Amino acid sequence: MPVNLTPNAIASINGGDMNSKPLVQVMDIKLIGSTQERYRFLISDSVSTQHAMLATQLNDRVKTGQVKKGSVVQLIEYICSTVQNRKIIVVLNMETIILDCEIIGNPKMFTESASTTQRAIPNGNPEHPVQINNFGAPNPSTFNAPKPSTYNAPNPGTFSTPNSTTRTPNTGTFRAANSGTFRAPYPGNNVQSFRPTVQPSYQPPPNYRNHGPILKNEAPARIIPIAALNPYQGRWAIKARVTAKGDLRRYNNARGDGKVFSFDLLDSDGGEIRVTCFNAIVDRFYDVIEVGKVYLISKGSLKPAQKNFNHLKNEWEIFLEATSTVDLCPEEDGSIPTQQFSFRPISEIENAENNSILDVIGIVISVNPSVPILRKNGMETQRRILNLKDRSGRSIELTLWGDFCSKEGQKLQEMVDVGFFPVLAVKAGKVNDFSGKSIGTISSTQLFINPEFPEARDLREWFDRGGKDTASMSISREMLAAGSKNEIRKTVAQIKDEGLGRSEKPDWITVRAFITFIKSDTFCYTACPLMIGDRQCNKKVTQSGNRWECNRCNQEFEECDYRYLLQAQIQDETGLTWVTAFQESGEEIMGCPAKELYVLKYELQDDIKFGDIIRSRVFNQYLFRLKIKEEMYGDEQRVKITVIKADQLNYSSESRYLLDLISKLKR
Repeated sequence: MPVNLTPNAIASINGGDMNSKPLVQVMDIKLIGSTQERYRFLISDSVSTQHAMLATQLNDRVKTGQVKKGSVVQLIEYICSTVQNRKIIVVLNMETIILDCEIIGNPKMFTESASTTQRAIPNGNPEHPVQINNFGAPNPSTFNAPKPSTYNAPNPGTFSTPNSTTRTPNTGTFRAANSGTFRAPYPGNNVQSFRPTVQPSYQPPPNYRNHGPILKNEAPARIIPIAALNPYQGRWAIKARVTAKGDLRRYNNARGDGKVFSFDLLDSDGGEIRVTCFNAIVDRFYDVIEVGKVYLISKGSLKPAQKNFNHLKNEWEIFLEATSTVDLCPEEDGSIPTQQFSFRPISEIENAENNSILDVIGIVISVNPSVPILRKNGMETQRRILNLKDRSGRSIELTLWGDFCSKEGQKLQEMVDVGFFPVLAVKAGKVNDFSGKSIGTISSTQLFINPEFPEARDLREWFDRGGKDTASMSISREMLAAGSKNEIRKTVAQIKDEGLGRSEKPDWITVRAFITFIKSDTFCYTACPLMIGDRQCNKKVTQSGNRWECNRCNQEFEECDYRYLLQAQIQDETGLTWVTAFQESGEEIMGCPAKELYVLKYELQDDIKFGDIIRSRVFNQYLFRLKIKEEMYGDEQRVKITVIKADQLNYSSESRYLLDLISKLKR
């Protein structure tokens, strides 16, 4: 069937028309790109052709044969960008109108010089010439000339009028400076002189320097919503508030060492996006970015968001570059909210997918002490577990990691210890489904204690009116200590009776016990203070004259470190056992650094003061976090019990734990 492509569609798009939704024909399709598949089209309006790039989300149209060479398509969404000094049309959305069609017309490659054509008005009146641009509309430079005057030209050659008008011989065509092209009759040497309206020269705005032609990229980019961002835009700017800022992280891969940090943005339309900086860009912007401030950001590149690490509802992520700009907005923009939540009731989290990211709000009903955890990379971090409940009749464990334990976690524990149960809003918590559902913090998580917004006020009113006495069922794993595996309560006798530590993996338990004896002759050792990478060596060193020597590092140094190697006997109502406490847990038990005791005993030889310190630690009651593992000593297997953390007993928290245990036994 006959097909009419949209006239002048290619020229119109190059001229800035992005709304006409033209019909064009696909003349050629070529697959390009080595790392990411991209399709390049050659499209035609029957007169001109132009290269176009297909958005990656439309690749399946080509792969499934929905569009092919010769297809007539309608461009629904598209932009025209300059790539390597030439324009290219980026197709964001399109519809196939005719799948198979013969090539229409004899189109030629579109050029800028051919974008302007000359047309006369239909009646051909020479006294009212008009220039028609390639969009089919009168050119702004077209004008109606007043009644002309005449004069005799000395010869039919080319000449200039006083108004900078030139004539080409025998054509009757005049060209006026700063005006369009017009035609006039040519009656020999008597010609009509038209006085065109001269366009004023362009004056740059005051905020640009007057240094010649204004470069394209000097004008400020137009501010657009975050939701409108796509990687095919040449220039853009967004105005948004920083809602979260990640920690500065260092990494090592095949390309070498590096550093990275990210921050999240929210604009007045509710759009969110993550911004990531690497290496030298980190140095420029890490100290500049502050949570809660509004910034104007431009000249970054957009790449697909890595959903394993990025929970925001945006398929793109901004990567700042050397040319990027981040400018703090001096005035507060009240149209941009400070934070955006999408709270899920705890009862719904029970069906949430593992590793999904969500927001939750609840009342903190219990907080466990912080405990050290050894990561797979050998680094140590802190972990603290608390419990949340809401009006859905369910409760859930929230695991705090790293700095959350000592900042918000410590504040929450202090509140609960005095009998006040705060409201806690969790932004971007990660779901874990190991033995039930729980939530953990990640680098982009934010915690808000007793926040001032409606959901928090409603939850507080419900709890105070009787919600605190409402029974709730935990959707997390049921452990005696309401925590994870290294908070499982055991007695001293159970360590031996249950054969703890004799499996392939160590057992982690919590024991409430007294210290009954501390060995005072071998309470510490001299350690190497040198750093190996980002960790201290800590190997035992020997003294050689006035210097210390480390066999591992093969170096000598004047000062060594002193680290606890404390051996103590602990006892509860069921029995007693020996345990070993190293540096951190040793300081928690003794209340002072190992070097201080070493100086008292071996340098000052103050046995009285040294003895007083040792005796002051005996018969104190602690909550010991123990690691139990069978190890080989010579030819003999022995169970080694190591103190990971020693917290002096908090009677308020312990009483609540016992009451909670009683209530569970009564169910």
